[in-house]
Amino acid sequence: MTSQPSQLSQNLSPEDQAPAMNYPGQEVQKSDDNVIVQENTENIDSIDNFDDMGLKETLLRGIYAFGYEKPSVIQQKAIPAVIKKTDIIAQAQSGTGKTATFSIGMLQNIDENMSETQAIILAHTRELATQINTVVNGLSYYMKINTNLCVGGTSIKENINDLVKNPHVVIGTPGRVLDMITKKALNTRHLKILVVDEADEMLSKIFLNQIYEIFRFLPQNIQVGLFSATMPSEFFELTGRFMRDPVKILVKNDELTLDGIRQFFINIERNEFKFDVLCDLYEKYSIFQSIIYCNSRKIVDELTYRLNQQNFSVVSMHGDMRQEDRNKIMSDFRRGVCRVLIATDLLARGIDVQQVSIVINYDIPLNIESYIHRIGRSGRFGRKGTAINFATFYDIKKLHEIEQYYSTQIEELPENITF
Repeated sequence: MTSQPSQLSQNLSPEDQAPAMNYPGQEVQKSDDNVIVQENTENIDSIDNFDDMGLKETLLRGIYAFGYEKPSVIQQKAIPAVIKKTDIIAQAQSGTGKTATFSIGMLQNIDENMSETQAIILAHTRELATQINTVVNGLSYYMKINTNLCVGGTSIKENINDLVKNPHVVIGTPGRVLDMITKKALNTRHLKILVVDEADEMLSKIFLNQIYEIFRFLPQNIQVGLFSATMPSEFFELTGRFMRDPVKILVKNDELTLDGIRQFFINIERNEFKFDVLCDLYEKYSIFQSIIYCNSRKIVDELTYRLNQQNFSVVSMHGDMRQEDRNKIMSDFRRGVCRVLIATDLLARGIDVQQVSIVINYDIPLNIESYIHRIGRSGRFGRKGTAINFATFYDIKKLHEIEQYYSTQIEELPENITF
């Protein structure tokens, strides 16, 4: 953060400008000069070129065909670690190719000639599991790899029939995966690796018991990979129960920046004025594709209804919708059929749309670590993006704490801005 006081801090009283809370994860992300904090990586090379990683030719073709040219910082260190079959904990900012990191390492180690399930990838939402499945299939396009998407909201009978064929890779949500294991539809005897994506969410109270139950059915020598954009401190206490001397590759706090994303706030006097401000934004500026985040399903539904009443073309998505409805909405949004998507935090990590240029926080996230997951949807893979935060008087302090936590600045939206 620069030495200049931010516009947000000027709106705070002296007592509100005290140092922010010590949020989870800060103590494990400190480093002086290194881009990444590393532990147990002495025998792991950092390789800055896909050609030099010793990858299968068919996998390498898939990587380049999928659009990757040069490995990101996390990929340079973490892909070789996954290939070496060591347990790994890796933290990487949204948009740095985290999914490709574990997918490439996993695909390299799979025996294509053995028709057995050798890898399970767990995700906390159906949308994220679907996104991972797309990446794995894209990277393995030239390989003889079969995958299965194992998520709730789909036919159990179809899942069982597909799993009987022993796909090489199973990608799913914890509840459905555990159900398939206990029904003996998913054979775990030949598993080589278990990957847990967005591990901070997966090791929360909601999923923790399911994760522990899944581990009861896994081979003792299985490789475990945990990947996330944020790592709360209590996270490391839990991992000791099912990981063996893991390699740790943690992006330090300074690197969890939001470079390439312009961040602004609009000072709004009262919550009920937010809707009019939002309408003014869309009428005044030419915005191609955008996501609006709200803190509850109720607000999502209300906002969607009111915008449609004003003849704005918007769609919304939340966890209570039927899976086929959510799939259609995401498909339409990705194809640009609809330009505005309204969603809750539950789906923030599963939304990956290359064309998204603007994220609007209609409500400031309740959890400071959700901020990067939301606005990381814009400006992905080096592209420029914009985040606009709607801030009432009570939100100003929260935004100031976000500034401090991510070492960034959030300026007031200027009148003459262009998107």
